[in-house]
Amino acid sequence: MRVLHVCSELFPLLKTGGLADVTGALPGALAGLGVDVRLLLPGFPAIKAGLPEEGDVAQLDTPFGHVRLVYSHLPGSGAGVYVIDAPQFYDRPGNPYQDDAQQPYGDNHRRFALLGWLAAELASGLDPYWRPEVVHGHDWHAGLAPAYLAARGRPARSVLTVHNLAYQGLFPADAFGELGLPADFFDIEGLEFHGKVSFLKAGLYYADHITTVSPTYAHEITTEEQGCGLNGLLRDRGAQLSGVLNGVDDAVWNPATDVLIAASYTADKPAGKAKCKQALQEALGLATDSDGPLFAVVSRITEQKGLHLILDTLDEIVSRGGQFVLLGSGDPDKEAAFVAKAAANPQQVAVRIGYDEDKSHRVMAGADVIMVPSRFEPCGLTQLYGLKYGALPLVRKVGGLADTVVDVALENLADETATGFVFNDFTAADLTAGIRRAFALWAKPQSWKTVRRSAMRRDFGWQAAAHAYTDLYTRLLAA
Repeated sequence: MRVLHVCSELFPLLKTGGLADVTGALPGALAGLGVDVRLLLPGFPAIKAGLPEEGDVAQLDTPFGHVRLVYSHLPGSGAGVYVIDAPQFYDRPGNPYQDDAQQPYGDNHRRFALLGWLAAELASGLDPYWRPEVVHGHDWHAGLAPAYLAARGRPARSVLTVHNLAYQGLFPADAFGELGLPADFFDIEGLEFHGKVSFLKAGLYYADHITTVSPTYAHEITTEEQGCGLNGLLRDRGAQLSGVLNGVDDAVWNPATDVLIAASYTADKPAGKAKCKQALQEALGLATDSDGPLFAVVSRITEQKGLHLILDTLDEIVSRGGQFVLLGSGDPDKEAAFVAKAAANPQQVAVRIGYDEDKSHRVMAGADVIMVPSRFEPCGLTQLYGLKYGALPLVRKVGGLADTVVDVALENLADETATGFVFNDFTAADLTAGIRRAFALWAKPQSWKTVRRSAMRRDFGWQAAAHAYTDLYTRLLAA
């Protein structure tokens, strides 16, 4: 079967979050199962630099101006890639969505409508040598692809994967007139959302099937608490909604082969992890003679990620003799608060503002505990990397965190299924209880080693997800 993935980011070429890890790994896993998979990407500078042009597919006029569509191949997997060459939209400073002042580009509705429009063009035969049977869009950036397909009589089946329902692609009502869609699509049964245009709602309404990145999150977004105003629509589409858990790319995240870390190690031969911890402590100026566990956070510094809870509980870690490392950026006030904590306790607390892919590997390899106390978490990749690297996850029981981490309750310790620490309420008190349980387990070295081994043996590769999506595509094409 021929499947086109439509996305705005792709690891290792361009990454602002976990979306890029997914789109960088899933197509290759699908190709390994015999799916004829290609991708459609905006021609951002990093994308164009990493994907040398192999030839023009088409030059065409669109509702958004004249563009070129060029062809390339993805390094490693060999999957074909269509790149939209439209410098007037994509050749800009800043990240893909915001300028250097962190303000959304004023023409984002046109920039990403073009992405969905060209997906429908490819499904309608733009490339005479390849035509997708399924168009699989990712997040709001590709949300208009199912709408454009519906407007054309559905020349291909469509899937939309929601990586984070909180990001919806909302634009003023007058933006609709620039999208080139039938007038009746701006309706409550369509793109209209509280008087605005919602790219995400378009995908949720018109896609043949909706997936999220974990089974628990698929349920949670049908509730008022986590539905972001779209829970009614998602409940109505419940028969076409499912959760497929993300995976970990073993070629990128594997402590046995990772060249970015100080020493390699495995679940059964974990000695190298201690060397990674010491190397991290030395690099960050932390005490190397500490007997306590090293807690770590690799995250955007936002309220959703629960970083204020960590600020409120950091003294608990320090007072008990633990250490703490933060790698991330986000809210300036919270950044400053973490920096102040590090200045006050330089032997026990280290903070690095910003994100660095190489450093994230070294933090994961050196940490004993990885903290993910999120308010909501569609899937979470951080805890999966933690499991892989033997950094036991300390997580809130929500979304994909609930699906992937088994708490160190007595019965789970007894049958060696425990892999981390799970707390329920989004409060500093409940997180503190989780921290204390981590110290209690740390005081029993043999039990800690058993849990760490169980965590590292968990299989969260992409094969299960690839099989689930292949089955979904097959059902859609048979319908």
